[in-house]
Formats: sequence, C-alpha cells, structure tokens
Amino acid sequence: MKVSDFEYHLPSRLIAHYPAESRSDSKLLQLDVPTGALHHHVFKELVDLLNPGDLLVFNDTKVIPARLFGRKESGGRFEALIERVADGNQLITQIKLSKAAKPGTQLIFESKDPAEGDAVTAEVIGREGDFYRIKFPAEADLGEIFARIGHTPLPPYIKRKDKAVDSERYQTVYARHDGAVAAPTAGLHFDQELLDALAQKGVDQAFITLHVGSGTFQPIRVDTVTEHKMHSEWADVSQVVADKIIQCKEKGGRVIAVGTTTVRSLETCALDRPFSAYQGETDIFIYPGFDFKVVDGMITNFHLPGSSLVMLVSAFASREAILGAYAEAVAQDYRFFSYGDAMLITR
Repeated sequence: MKVSDFEYHLPSRLIAHYPAESRSDSKLLQLDVPTGALHHHVFKELVDLLNPGDLLVFNDTKVIPARLFGRKESGGRFEALIERVADGNQLITQIKLSKAAKPGTQLIFESKDPAEGDAVTAEVIGREGDFYRIKFPAEADLGEIFARIGHTPLPPYIKRKDKAVDSERYQTVYARHDGAVAAPTAGLHFDQELLDALAQKGVDQAFITLHVGSGTFQPIRVDTVTEHKMHSEWADVSQVVADKIIQCKEKGGRVIAVGTTTVRSLETCALDRPFSAYQGETDIFIYPGFDFKVVDGMITNFHLPGSSLVMLVSAFASREAILGAYAEAVAQDYRFFSYGDAMLITR
C-alpha cells in the first residue's frame, strides 16, 4: 500500500483561509458506507441525521496560543511553535533558527503589545531530535505568558497572520483543558444552539481529551504506508466515558466520534486489549485493514492529500469511497481543511 494511493487533486481555491460566518452553517457531506450514497446537507441539519440513543463523543482539548516570536541575546530573530507543555515550566518546541542553539542560550520572547508588559526570557535546556526543550522561570505563570506573547497557531496551509477572530473560531465552544497546539477541527462546526438541539432530541454527549500536537501537520516522508511512524499525543478517556459507550452499544445506539483525534483516542482504548478507560500517550496509526472496535460513525473535516488522516477515514469507509466523496466535494465547491466543511461517515 503506497502513500501515493491516498493522493487526490485539490484546487488551491478550495482551501479555507477563514472560518465560515456561522459555525453550524458549514456544508456537511454525508457518506453512508454500506450503500456508498452521498447526501449534501448544512451542518446544523446533523440533528436530523442522528437518532435518539446515539452518543456523540467530543475532544475537549483547548488550543493554547502556541506560536511565539522572539530573538536570541545575540540578536538573531526566530519563530517558535510549542509542541507540548512539560513539567517545571518547560516547553518542547520547534524553533526556526539560522544556527542551532546550545544549552544555556537565552531566548527573549516579545509581547504582542509592548504596552501589555515586558519581554519574557527562557533558557534552552537541550535538544531532542527536531525539538528544543526550553524553560521559563519557575515562578512564571505560563498561562499569563502565553496570553501575552502567544499567537494562535494556525496551520501552515493558512497563508496569513493570525487575527483576533482566530482566538475564538480556532477553538471549539466546549474546549476545557489547555494543551493542544492544533484544533480538533471537526468540533469547530458545533455551536451551543446545535448542541442543545441534539441533547433535546436524545443524542447523548461525552468528552474525551487528546492534546493535538504539531505532528498532525507533518507530511509523510516514506513511500510505503506501513513504514510511517506516527507522532505521539497524550489522551484521556475516563471511566465515565467508557461506561457511556458500553451502555450506548448495549441499547443499540451508535458511537459517533467527532473528529479523528476522538477516533484515535477511542480505538486506543480497545487496542490489543478489552475496551476500557485509558490515560497516557498514544501513537496509534489507523490505515486500511484496521479493525474498528468502538466507533460506529465519525464527523470529520476534509484532510490533506496523502496524509495519515485520509488513510484513517479510508480505513473506516474504503479508499475508493473516500476518494469518490472527496471528488464530489471538489465538484461542489466544498471548503477544505481546518476552517473548511465537514463529512458525516456512518456504516
């Protein structure tokens, strides 16, 4: 199975650089896997497509302002992207530098608005592969620092600087737990009105946490699918959520994962073991041939050609069904990627 098998043609004009005016007014392409039928909807019509007793599972991670700009003591300027927050006010970061930084190097991060406070200095602790480990002073409040110096970490295919609108719209309305450096974008289509309408219909809701890392945007650099090594991310599926899933299935309901991060979290709970709660790192790689044990349906955005996420949705439906659906979405001018439109896939 070649990575090139999951490529498709996407006109650049269909890449969404801004969110839709209203979250739930995005388009929704429904794919029924058993029949292969495709149906076009507006996202808010999801309430008509789910049944009482179904369970929607959301990822409630919260995007931190993870893109930072600054300079070294020597004057060289740089851009940094936080990969994850570690213990002791330490950050694992990607830093674009003209020359590698040695341990002890002081990095000066500048406030977005000089009127809001002074610059903040961090020290390079060491390097771990493609990432630097840096440390802010122990007494520093990282939340306050991020608010002052951090920018919304828009994906690399959005070719513009972040704006005020992004701090709200590149975040789900139910985000709770700080830690992601990329949004679980399928959830961006839900507003509170739609969540309330789904609950009123009898569609249950549950929340897991997976802190999305910057590795989600890294291209696959091998030719053969099985040679790819997935990045690791931290996930938390509580016993409360596990019990809800078990009860849903016992009553004949469907477990609908909102986003590929939720899919990966839930399937990790049944990977090489009986289904149960899980907390820890996961580097699960889902591609065609994978045996889904938990998820009955998923809501997901349209993904980059040749990406691991196209492989994941192809594993759930089929490569032919997904590429056919993507071709239909292109023909109907759907908007693609993080700020784009969505799919509902059921089988």
